[in-house]
Amino acid sequence: MIKTLLFCCLFSLFLWATPTLGPVGSIEVNGTAKDMVLDGDHLVVATDMGHIEVHDIVKKEKIKEISIPDVKDFMGDIMPARVMSTDTIHGKYLLLSDSGKGGYSNLYIYDGNLAQLLSAEDKEAIIKARFIDETHILLGYLSNEVALLDITTKKERYKVQLSESKFSDFALNEDKSQAVFSCESGVLSVVDVQSGKLLKELKGQNVDNVYKVDFKHGMVSGAGQDQRASLYDVESGKGDYIKGHFLIYATALSPSAKKVAFAMDEKNNISIYNTSTKSKIALLKGQKSTLNVIIFKDENRIFSASDDNTVMVWDLNQK
Repeated sequence: MIKTLLFCCLFSLFLWATPTLGPVGSIEVNGTAKDMVLDGDHLVVATDMGHIEVHDIVKKEKIKEISIPDVKDFMGDIMPARVMSTDTIHGKYLLLSDSGKGGYSNLYIYDGNLAQLLSAEDKEAIIKARFIDETHILLGYLSNEVALLDITTKKERYKVQLSESKFSDFALNEDKSQAVFSCESGVLSVVDVQSGKLLKELKGQNVDNVYKVDFKHGMVSGAGQDQRASLYDVESGKGDYIKGHFLIYATALSPSAKKVAFAMDEKNNISIYNTSTKSKIALLKGQKSTLNVIIFKDENRIFSASDDNTVMVWDLNQK
């Protein structure tokens, strides 16, 4: 009888145990992956070796590589520019890099030819850039300012200071009408993209730097230095958090926002949760180093990049 009860208990634990999954594939890039975006079946990866790579995830091959000029470091040595941020729209590519001068940024656009929009002489300390449409780029400044750059005039339509705290990340919603900005204070700012107007502040769930954010279906996820994985409903402003075991460096929401991914521990594992119940769905093990970016392709396929030259591919439906 005791053996039967013990077996039943162990079987129940097995049924309720969170599945641990390994990667189903990987993509090797030349350099450390610093940023990554997915455009249909094309994965665009920014590296610290002065270029971006475009990979066809169906054909499983690199189809394009776009390089920018080398820069001089503070010692005067020539070195590859670190591409911090990238994006793509209708065959155009965006490359934001360090300039090697005073912490200022270089911003390039590639449309068959490489054109420089901003240089160190403009003295702009930009950390992240994303296309809004073919002629406008949203910029996130180190000083936690948001700006909308007109590509045709190379002038900003607005530049708004969101807070005195240092900028960390921003994410756009699906139609690119709004963006959520995170900073070292833990307060998240929801901004109207066309005007730069601050629409709402999301606060209470993080009390320190929020490294990364995502924004889908009216929901925002935040990856916190305070070991809190935060979730907010933007309309109501209400939120909650899941306690992690280490600094949380990355997050991503699935297209439906029914699932969320967080880097929750010091082993660089990725935990997948149900956003409604906060229950853990899966644990993804195999990441080699500190996570930089997580992207859901759909509800089950995930790409992740960390401080190395390997992009991991995951499938929550794997057997």
